[in-house]
Amino acid sequence: MENQYAIEMLGITKRFPGIIANDNITLQLKKGEIHALLGENGAGKSTLMSVLFGLYQPEAGVIKKDGQEVAIRNPNDATALGIGMVHQHFKLVECFTVLDNIIMGVEPNRFGFLQKKEARRKVKELSERYGLHVDPDAKIEDITVGMQQRTEILKMLYRDNEILIFDEPTAVLTPQEIDELMQIMRNLAAEGKSILFISHKLAEIMAVADRCSVLRKGKYIGTVETKNTTMEELSAMMVGRNVNFHVEKVEKTPGDVVLKVENMTVASRVHKNNAVRGVSFEVRAGEIVCIAGIDGNGQTELVYGLTGLEPVTEGKVTLKGTDITKAPIRSRNTMGMSHIPEDRHKHGLVLDYTLEDNIVLQRYFEPEFTRGGFLRRKNIRGYAERLIEQYDVRSGQGAVTSARSMSGGNQQKAIVAREIDRDPELLIAVQPTRGLDVGAIEYIHRQIVAERDAGKAVLLVSLEMDEVMDVSDRILVMYEGEIVGQLDPRTTTAEEMGLYMAGAKREEM
Repeated sequence: MENQYAIEMLGITKRFPGIIANDNITLQLKKGEIHALLGENGAGKSTLMSVLFGLYQPEAGVIKKDGQEVAIRNPNDATALGIGMVHQHFKLVECFTVLDNIIMGVEPNRFGFLQKKEARRKVKELSERYGLHVDPDAKIEDITVGMQQRTEILKMLYRDNEILIFDEPTAVLTPQEIDELMQIMRNLAAEGKSILFISHKLAEIMAVADRCSVLRKGKYIGTVETKNTTMEELSAMMVGRNVNFHVEKVEKTPGDVVLKVENMTVASRVHKNNAVRGVSFEVRAGEIVCIAGIDGNGQTELVYGLTGLEPVTEGKVTLKGTDITKAPIRSRNTMGMSHIPEDRHKHGLVLDYTLEDNIVLQRYFEPEFTRGGFLRRKNIRGYAERLIEQYDVRSGQGAVTSARSMSGGNQQKAIVAREIDRDPELLIAVQPTRGLDVGAIEYIHRQIVAERDAGKAVLLVSLEMDEVMDVSDRILVMYEGEIVGQLDPRTTTAEEMGLYMAGAKREEM
C-alpha cells in the first residue's frame, strides 16, 4: 500500500539555552492536505517548521518524506526535497526587484549568462495560474506587504516545491488579502500540494485546514479533524483553559481632550501625493478611538506624524493642551505618550539588546535606573523581571534573553508591557495583537480597556475587523489619507464599515 504521508516528523526534540522548544513532537502531513499547526506564542511551532526546512538540527527524532527517512542539514537540502517555506518575517532583498527575488539561487543561465526572459515567462505563468498578481519589475521596498507575501509564495512555486510551509502567513495582511490567500491555498492543495499552515487565528484554521495539530509549551497535545471540532475546543487545547472571545467592558463617559489633531497633513515617502490629507479629530480621556481602514490608506503615516517619526507638513498636534507638532520623540514620551508600533522589529525593539535593556529603552535615564551616569543594573533587572512575569513574556533566559531569539508574539508582549507600564496619558496602539494567540489577545485587550477605565486616552489602529468592533468606543474610518466616516461600534455593522473602508461611502466630517 502506498504511504499516505508526504512528511512525517517523528519524535522531534530541539533544545535552546534554558528551554526545550520541541519536546518529542510527532507531526504527520498527508499528501494533498492543508494541515494547520496551532499553539500559543512560544509553543514551538516555528522551531518545528525551521527543523523541517533545515534551519535547525534536532537533538533527537527522524524526518521521513514519502515514507523514506531523509537528512535535512540546511535549506538547500529542503529545497532539493521539494520543501519550501514562507517565513513569518519575509526573507526578501529590499533593493532587488520581485523577479530577482523569485529566481535568486536558481537563476536560469546559459554559458554563464543570466536568462531572465525565460524566468519572467515562468513567473508570469505561475502568477496567472494561482492568482498571485505581482509586478515583476517593482522593487520589494516599494510594494505592499501583501505583494511581498505573494512574491514569497511564487519563490516556492518557481522551485516546484511540493511541500509548502506557511509560517503565520496572515499576520500582516488585510482582510481582503487573507481571503485571497485562503483561496490560493485551496487551489494549491487541489493541485496535489501538501501544505503546513502555522496560525493563531482559529477562524482561518476552521475555514481552510483539513486537520489541525496543537502544541503547548513545546509538547504535542493532539491532532483533530477541523470538521469535527469547534473554535472553543481548539482554543482550550491550545491554552489549557476556556477563552473568552468577547471583550468585556462597561460604558464610560469620556473626559477632557487629551489628543487634538487639526488639519494634519503628512507627505508620502512612496509617491508625490500626501499620505495624510487635512485630518482632524480628538481623543478624550477615558475612551478608545479606533482608526480603521484597509492597509495603505495613510494610517501608518498618521501614526508617524503623531509620534514624531515623520514630520507634519501642515496642521497642528496638541497633547494635553501643549503643541507637540515639532516636538522631539523623547519629549513626546516624557509628556505622556506611549506607542506600540506597527513594525516591532523596525521601531519596537533593538533586536540584539537583551530583553531587560529593551524594556527600559525609554526610561533608562530616569533616577530609578541611572545614577551618576551609570546604569543601575540591579534595578533594571528587577523591573524587567516584574514585567516579564506580569505579562507572561516567555523567554529562554529570562531578562537577559536576546530579543532576537524570542518568538514574534513574545517580542510583541514585551513591547506592550513596556508601553503600558509607563503609565501614559495617551496610548497609541498600532496592531497591538498582531501575531498573538487567543489567550494573549484576550489579555492585551483587557489591558487596553483597563487603561481606558483608568481615565487614559487610547488611539487604537487596527486592521482586524473583530478587534475594531469589539474594543473601540468610537471608530474613525480612513480612506486615501482622509477620515471619511465616524461610526459607533454599538450601532454600525461590519458591512457598513466595509463600504466606508472601500471608499464607496463617506460622510462630511
